[in-house]
Amino acid sequence: MNARASQSNRVARIAVMGNPNAGKSTLFNALTDSQAQVGNFAGTTVTATSGRLRGEGSPIELIDVPGTYSLAASRPDERVAIDTVLGLEEAPPDGIVVVLDAPRLQRSSYLLLQLLELGRPTLVVVNLLDEAEALGHHLDLDTMASELGVPVVGTVARTGRGLDDVVNKLRALVADPTAHRGRTLHDWPAFVSQPVDAVAADLPEPFRSRTTDESEAKAVARWLLLSADDEGRLDVRAEPIPSVVAAREAADGEDLQAALIASRYAWIDARAPGWLNAKDGPRPSTVLDTERLDRVALHPIWGSLLFVGVMSLAFSALFSWADPLIGAVESIMGWVQQLVASGFDTAIAQLPGAATGLSILRDLVVDGIIGGVGAVVVFLPQVALLFLFLALLEDSGYLARAAHLADRVLRAAGLPGRAFVPLLSGYACAVPAILATRTLPRFRDRLLTMMVIPLTSCSARLPVYTLLVAALFPATLWGPIPLRPVALAGMYLFSTLVAVGAAVVLGRTVFASGAEPSLIELPPYRWPDPRVVLRQVVARSVDFLREAGGIILVATIALWALLSFPRYEPTDVLSPPEVAQAQAEGQNLEELAAPRILEQSYGGRLGRAIEPVIEPLGYDWKIGIGLIGAFAAREVFVATMGVVYGVGAEVDEESPALRSRLRDAVRPDGSRVYTPLTGLSIMVFFALSLQCLSTVAVLRKESGSWGWTAFTFVWMTALAYGAAFAVVQVGRGLGFT
Repeated sequence: MNARASQSNRVARIAVMGNPNAGKSTLFNALTDSQAQVGNFAGTTVTATSGRLRGEGSPIELIDVPGTYSLAASRPDERVAIDTVLGLEEAPPDGIVVVLDAPRLQRSSYLLLQLLELGRPTLVVVNLLDEAEALGHHLDLDTMASELGVPVVGTVARTGRGLDDVVNKLRALVADPTAHRGRTLHDWPAFVSQPVDAVAADLPEPFRSRTTDESEAKAVARWLLLSADDEGRLDVRAEPIPSVVAAREAADGEDLQAALIASRYAWIDARAPGWLNAKDGPRPSTVLDTERLDRVALHPIWGSLLFVGVMSLAFSALFSWADPLIGAVESIMGWVQQLVASGFDTAIAQLPGAATGLSILRDLVVDGIIGGVGAVVVFLPQVALLFLFLALLEDSGYLARAAHLADRVLRAAGLPGRAFVPLLSGYACAVPAILATRTLPRFRDRLLTMMVIPLTSCSARLPVYTLLVAALFPATLWGPIPLRPVALAGMYLFSTLVAVGAAVVLGRTVFASGAEPSLIELPPYRWPDPRVVLRQVVARSVDFLREAGGIILVATIALWALLSFPRYEPTDVLSPPEVAQAQAEGQNLEELAAPRILEQSYGGRLGRAIEPVIEPLGYDWKIGIGLIGAFAAREVFVATMGVVYGVGAEVDEESPALRSRLRDAVRPDGSRVYTPLTGLSIMVFFALSLQCLSTVAVLRKESGSWGWTAFTFVWMTALAYGAAFAVVQVGRGLGFT
């Protein structure tokens, strides 16, 4: 009895699958009434969304699986769709809802045939009926259901048309799964059947233990034969599958992959026209006139101007619109720090015996933990705005057009057209830019773009540039030419040229691969669904906070400890006469002692230790401390220099006192530490080095490898050092100081 009760109370799991742009997520959102839970698919960083089917009855969990065109995909989110339906990471779903794109029925039916071959309980939902009707088609759903052998429902998910029927059919599928099982709908050529049988009889793990019958084993075998590369690998890091290699060799020169695809499309092409009947109808309000809009969007001149305008708007949003939100986040975190610090100060005053321990705990909580949380949350406005921008562009259909326009230029540098959004976003912040590489199809393209993005001059570098240019560069050059604005613009141009050059070099060496055809689907223009857009933004933002935030927080605390220990009191580093004089003049002992305390910290000692390494660049140990502190964020270089030179940590790049201290700083031999040549060398180093823990953390998360992260850090540091060294040596050779 308990076993029967347990079985009846088990929540059925249904995977919702379909092509991109078929309205799958809109349907999911409507069926779950937006009551969705966001997480990650098992073993991946790909966002998963699940929710309970609306209405009364036994609970049914729907899983919104990433969109894919077939069960032979290269993107990580598309591979998740395969892993989910085959049950490679966890138990396979109890059923599948396959969402078809009504206006593009033949194309979207290919994935359906692959899923039916698995023999799983299946419900077919033909979505976007209004768009098909506007094109003059009326779908014969009864004929479809008869020929497919599974139930078929027509919907317009945006308006709710047909949703009640979907709910009823889903509950019927769960109640009687055997009546809804898919099957192979056509015969295979003999030269296909024999290799498939051979692979099915010798499936590798984990596929062998996941298949339940001969039909499913053959379906998996066909997937392996279609998906494995020429060497029999499913992934460049995987071992060859012996049965696949042997089956292909036994095919006697026949192209198995082409035959598998052609057999399915032959069946679709023979049946699909009978599913459509001509009918006139009005254009639905959610569909825009694609042909007319493309006359502008894809025009060589007007399309390019529109592209520049849209990208400029996005760039302004990431730079300007996010600033008030970032300022609000920083103000809130600062208020929290002050509140907590005040509480600790009160406790220290009341418990003088525990002052030392409470003081350390105070700094850990205020500067380490709360400061670390702030270092994570401060990126959220830009991350959310970028994901909002991407969701609107993608759901409206314009993202594909923009990628088409950018493809020719970027492909010359070894990158696909879709890389333009991440690269442009890098000028605002590398963190959301690296997250935006998820839109790229191939892992090779994603990784190459990730490695190039940190070379674009993000907004965090601007305070460093501004400080050094204003402090060290003359106002004009050769008469009326203003040098400082030219120098700032030059740094952005320099970083852009280096990023392009790096993409070309890496793309032809480390990531050398055969050319891939530039195939970009141009979906129809639609008004984005606000609910779907909002859910995407929230899901991806939460994913960033959960995955990258943990690494950033730990790294920030570690850097705080490096610059805060060993602990010293002002009287430990100041002589008695200095203390007496400071007290007589009313000076703050802590501010006066801060530079010496920082010098004695582990970070300060490390700065002195690396001085011989950075001396050829024209840097001293104080600049070394600034470079170490800048790992928290590049702009922290300014505050660190403020502490080192006794101006205080609250300074910014506009501080006249800090600029004056830099200009006046001298070495023991009397030579100036900071010259225009030194300032240019520092700016070049900052432009090219991976001087940002947050970027490192996100790069590790998105690449899935500490190896690629370390490689990126090493080659960028080597490039930065070499370029800064060249600036100094060439400058000195030309007579500059």
